Amino acid sequence: MARILCALSGGVDSSVAALTLQEAGHELRGIFMRNGVGGAAEPGPEGQDACCSAAEAEDAARIAERLGIPFYAVDFGEEFGGIIDGFVGEYKAGRTPSPCVLCNQNLKFGQIFDFAEKLGCDLVATGHYARVQDGALFRGLDRGKDQSYFLFGIGRQQLARAVFPLGAMSKTEVRERARAAGFFVADKPESMELCFVPGGDYRELVRERAGLTPGRFVDAQGKELGRHDGYEGYTVGQRRGLPALGTPHYVLEIRPEQAEVVLGARAQLARSQARVAQLHWLIDAPRDGEVLEVELQIRARHRAAPAKLRVEGEGPGAVVHAVFDQAQDAIAPGQAAVFYDGDQVLGGGWLQY
Repeated sequence: MARILCALSGGVDSSVAALTLQEAGHELRGIFMRNGVGGAAEPGPEGQDACCSAAEAEDAARIAERLGIPFYAVDFGEEFGGIIDGFVGEYKAGRTPSPCVLCNQNLKFGQIFDFAEKLGCDLVATGHYARVQDGALFRGLDRGKDQSYFLFGIGRQQLARAVFPLGAMSKTEVRERARAAGFFVADKPESMELCFVPGGDYRELVRERAGLTPGRFVDAQGKELGRHDGYEGYTVGQRRGLPALGTPHYVLEIRPEQAEVVLGARAQLARSQARVAQLHWLIDAPRDGEVLEVELQIRARHRAAPAKLRVEGEGPGAVVHAVFDQAQDAIAPGQAAVFYDGDQVLGGGWLQY
């Protein structure tokens, strides 16, 4: 049996992941990631605790004690600080960030692997709903909970040493297993907020760290439609919080240089093409000019859509030009774009447009 370092978040998923591995006979160690954000100790909406909060650390420690495994609460404040700075910088640049992808890439499957080696652990396990088969990454069988989108940035070497015990389970099954084990977290609400924005309003974080830039709402032709308190508080596809214009309007584009938020009708959101840069492949990287037929997912809750990818260039500067079979709404620069072949994750990158 293997010695496995299991990431414990204090929630039901990671708790059942650890339980499943222990019941299979593995030797476990538990780790909790502290993010160093003081405000993360405050409860989120409706009494939910933010991921990485002090309350979550306590719950993770209780689960480790219940399982009888060594437990480490490690301060990753400096590393989280880099993710937070990047998050704020993306909104200042008029883009919509995907910090959870970077957290998985750099912390959960970066720094934690380094810690695992220090403890002599062979593998790293998390409570993600995803699957690994023969070194390849696949969607979790529960498509409603699948988290493979957030994992495309994992290195192939790390992926070969990753374990996702919940990949073939549903959320209902996970809670049932937790109840059967007598875990106090069995019916614990899920944490839906970013761990470093426990109050749920990212605009306050941006305001505190970099300030907001007021400017104009305009239409596609540049006609002024109203004023806003900061373009950083908007993202492509957004409808709420816009001026009353008689008919529904949506954010079409952010122009940070002019501090303008471009509004238009929903039909104007639809686009059939996208450009993806900073590519990361979980297969052998395609060559310059190669065309792949894939399903392309452009945000966490987006249903992956058929598209053709044309690879332009090779190496770190390579990009992908994507053409969807049918136009998609709200292609937001800064979001992760993930390429699938059926359930298999081929790779991904970051939307430029």
